[in-house]
Amino acid sequence: MLPSLGSIASRLRLRQLRLLIALDEEGSLHKAAERIAISQPGATKALHEIESTLGATLFLRTHQGLQPNDLGRCVIRYARLIESDLAHLREEMLGILQGEGGRLAVGVIMGAVPRLIAAVSRLGAAQPQLGIEIIEDTSVRLLDLLDAGRIELAICRSSVSRRPDAYDCLEVREERLEIVCHPRHPLAEAPELSLADLVDSRWIVYPANLPMRLTLEREFRAAELEFPRYPVETASTFTLLGLLQEDPNQVAMLPSDIAQFGARHGLLRRLPVVQRTRNEPYSILVRQGAGLSAAAQLLLEQWRLAG
Repeated sequence: MLPSLGSIASRLRLRQLRLLIALDEEGSLHKAAERIAISQPGATKALHEIESTLGATLFLRTHQGLQPNDLGRCVIRYARLIESDLAHLREEMLGILQGEGGRLAVGVIMGAVPRLIAAVSRLGAAQPQLGIEIIEDTSVRLLDLLDAGRIELAICRSSVSRRPDAYDCLEVREERLEIVCHPRHPLAEAPELSLADLVDSRWIVYPANLPMRLTLEREFRAAELEFPRYPVETASTFTLLGLLQEDPNQVAMLPSDIAQFGARHGLLRRLPVVQRTRNEPYSILVRQGAGLSAAAQLLLEQWRLAG
């Protein structure tokens, strides 16, 4: 039986996790022991201790040396995350001690990327020693990262969470949506269009049940049109833009800020299709009751200036 979390937390040692990472990379107890500067008997004892702590064998002994099994690969993956978090902890502490602001991790949905880029650019000019990590993903995944403490701010929608009241909202922003296509799409130069004019185009859409997909589905229902049967689904901005470049006959719905960005760089054309429904606004969210670091406060200031 797998031990309790309390038991694992009280017995687990950082040295043991470092040994697991070294074993994974070296494949030899002797080489792993040398790498983390302990004796081979000490490494043998540490491996036995961590397997005893977790109640499972983590490595198989083969003619090629020690090889992690499925459980071992799982534990090693988390050992690397813990080591990475410790490195980020030291980096952030060093930055704070040096008056440079440390490190900031922020998550963002696609539609807010252009504004965040502007804010981060301004912040980087003012705080060049500040380390910033930006994670673009769906609201569901960003809230998971926020819950786990892996990001400090999430620019997304809390409505997708089963616990929307678990977050403090720092700002709400409306999001307009537009239909876009490649500049060579047959209807790219049309002065007026309706959704019915685009039913024969190949659609690129967000995955099911996500807010932007739901908005597009409402648009088709309002126009009394059947939703495209065989769309290409993606939540990736880069993939969507790449697909539009590859096939000029495709169309997609994008947040207005992304559409304007793509149009400025000649990547796509904004089509004059009037939207009948509105998309759900997004928010800047933090975990409830969590204070903002100095770096997060600076980013928030630049975000508001960029709007």
